[in-house]
Amino acid sequence: MNRLREQIAAIASTIALPAVAGLAIAMSVLWWQGRDGAPQLSLNVLPSAERSMSTPPPGSYREAVSRAAPAVVNIHTSTQNLAADHPLLSDATLRQYLNSNLRQDRSTAPLGSGVIISNQGHILTNHHVIADAPVVLVELRDGRRAIARRVGSDPESDLAVLQIELPNLPVIPIAQSPSQIGDSVLAIGNPFGVGQSVTKGILSATGRIAGLATFEDFIQTDAAINPGNSGGALTNIFGELIGINSAIFSRGGGSQGIGFAIPTSLALDVMQQILTFGRVIRGFLGIEVEALSDELGKTLGVMDGLVITTVYRDSPAQIAGMLPGDVLAAIDGRPVTNGRTAMLQITDMAPGQKTVLTVLREQTQLDLNVEIGVRPQAQ
Repeated sequence: MNRLREQIAAIASTIALPAVAGLAIAMSVLWWQGRDGAPQLSLNVLPSAERSMSTPPPGSYREAVSRAAPAVVNIHTSTQNLAADHPLLSDATLRQYLNSNLRQDRSTAPLGSGVIISNQGHILTNHHVIADAPVVLVELRDGRRAIARRVGSDPESDLAVLQIELPNLPVIPIAQSPSQIGDSVLAIGNPFGVGQSVTKGILSATGRIAGLATFEDFIQTDAAINPGNSGGALTNIFGELIGINSAIFSRGGGSQGIGFAIPTSLALDVMQQILTFGRVIRGFLGIEVEALSDELGKTLGVMDGLVITTVYRDSPAQIAGMLPGDVLAAIDGRPVTNGRTAMLQITDMAPGQKTVLTVLREQTQLDLNVEIGVRPQAQ
């Protein structure tokens, strides 16, 4: 280790000496040119009317950033309580920044980003950003810091709500109309813990299913999203929030042009339920299913449906009389085409709501009346 330090010191000295010498020469040149009779350079500058920067130049997103960025926060935790095997410390790139001189405050470690949604200090972020943090610290763009209170979290949508108490908080505006594929978007967050950064891309797709959470409806973008951007803002070119940056598809850990954000509509619905109930309330049936095979479908004379593999004890499905081996053909008269659609149809129902399940049992069609229950909270 001592030998390595000596080598680094030697390299630094060989760089520093010429740099100092070069600085001295540059200073003497400037001093000489400033004397009377010294050659004067004639520089080409635009007229003041043409070079005013008070109006953003064409293609600039300055106004959008100034509107949105103050409401995007950095989220940290205390390194004193951070486990040695925490994912943050297992990533070589993040560990490099944590140990570098870029971070003057060695008592905290960056986790991700968040977005201030209300004047009351409510912050939306990802569940995975704060799930394992013993203490959640929020840092605003203006340098203010506060310890955040955990209001609630929803692992099944990977969203969490925090709250801080500070005066005159900046609040991000919410887009009132959906962005379209091909629209320009901005991703704002704290990648790798280096500080707030802005990247630009386009909205590549909507309705993406990435297999990262139970309930997904991702916006896809090619704006650069990296570790640390999670929980940050995806905005339109007006600086209005359209999504919460959540994940990337990457083979090497960095951005490869495929990033995912949770749409604002879903995020705000989850946030409102957490504020109202302390958790997200979803409908529950109490079954496990698998796809209908072609052979069984031909035997039953149906093309679509789901085979019931498990019926939970004392669940709404068991109370209604559903049995393992039944084929779920329709919910409330709507044909069942796949497991995801059926799950969303059930979870969107309010607990206590009554519906009819159409099942096939040994080639006999049955209509079962069921009262929707409350989906157990995910841990």
